[in-house]
Amino acid sequence: MISAANAAAPESSALRLPGYRTFLLTFMLAMMADNIEHVISYWVAFQKFHSAALGGFAVVSHWLPFLMFSVPVGALNDRFDSRRLIQGGMVLFILASVGWGYFFVTDSLRMWHAMVLLTLHGCAGVLWSTSSQMLLYDIVGPAHLPSAVRLNATARYLGVLVGPGVGSLIMQTLGPTRGIFVNTAFYLPLLLWLMSAPYGRHFRGVTAGAKRAVRGLADIVQTVRDVRELPVVAAMVLLAGAASFFIGNSYHAQMPGFAHDLGHGDPGMAYTLLLGADAAGALLAGILLETRGSWLRTEPSSALKLAFLWGCSLLAFSFMHAYSAAILVLFLAGFLELSFSSMTQALVQLNAPDTIRGRVLGLFSMSASGLRAFSGVTVGLLGSVTNIHTSLAVSALGFVMVAGVLLLRQRRQAP
Repeated sequence: MISAANAAAPESSALRLPGYRTFLLTFMLAMMADNIEHVISYWVAFQKFHSAALGGFAVVSHWLPFLMFSVPVGALNDRFDSRRLIQGGMVLFILASVGWGYFFVTDSLRMWHAMVLLTLHGCAGVLWSTSSQMLLYDIVGPAHLPSAVRLNATARYLGVLVGPGVGSLIMQTLGPTRGIFVNTAFYLPLLLWLMSAPYGRHFRGVTAGAKRAVRGLADIVQTVRDVRELPVVAAMVLLAGAASFFIGNSYHAQMPGFAHDLGHGDPGMAYTLLLGADAAGALLAGILLETRGSWLRTEPSSALKLAFLWGCSLLAFSFMHAYSAAILVLFLAGFLELSFSSMTQALVQLNAPDTIRGRVLGLFSMSASGLRAFSGVTVGLLGSVTNIHTSLAVSALGFVMVAGVLLLRQRRQAP
């Protein structure tokens, strides 16, 4: 599949680089394993505890580590080999899966055990995600970076789509206990490849200037100050943070309610098709931008316009009463989301100073992922007070206003 894509890839495509093709394949396997573990562990925990509180903790434990540790992990990438930090993330993932398996085998799972394992899984995600972005720049270089970021975002959507299906199949054929142990094998290709992968600043023996100590909260404050001097990076961090805080992916959790309100056929099937439309739009964006991406330049104005339109599309969806129109709008929303989110990340990568690249990428990860812990409040809690349509409309409007202000500000600053 990758070879075929490589044959049709444009000159700027990262798929033309052998090292990136290996990285992408192992990244996809790890992403699939991440989602398989969610499927198996969430199902067993629900069957044992029937706890809505534990379900809520699962969401918080997934995103809160990004909020707390992304910048420190970025700082570690400025000091240490990114390959080893990614391997550390894979080891934590494997330990979490093995931990679940042990408690399944012994039938000794307790609520606090599940909470510890969910937190361990979240910390593994921070090590993996932030460090992967650091290594990605070195694998592909500036010329292929927009393509690589876009392909990684597409692979992430594929993992989200394929992982649950594979997880369900594994549970049905092997059962949850054997399945969770088998799942550890999907993390191994990336872990093993990175043992000798010829990439990374430390592999080349290149130093990136004076190395600051890792100082926790002080690092976050100092990195914010540094980023304020970089207009493009600052705008993209604010944009990603606003998208994460106001909306995130919390409307996905409310999709059963939207499907019911749209009143089209079986709510289960309606729900599946609505989510599928959003994901299909994102996948199409990844394919078109990779093969026909010359029409959309990687620049701040493009990212801001796409983000503004994404917010408008979700605002329109919140008022939808026709099921077919809702499908089309969600398809458009998925297309716009992948387009602007991958572009913001590429712009941060391209404009981050090499001396503090890890910290800047950590701050972006904290903004783009960590603030999702609060989107459940803006969409979910507000929805319980009013209704899910009003809460999504208010949240989308808040984001549109932020994106609009950033867009006007960028136009004024443009020469």
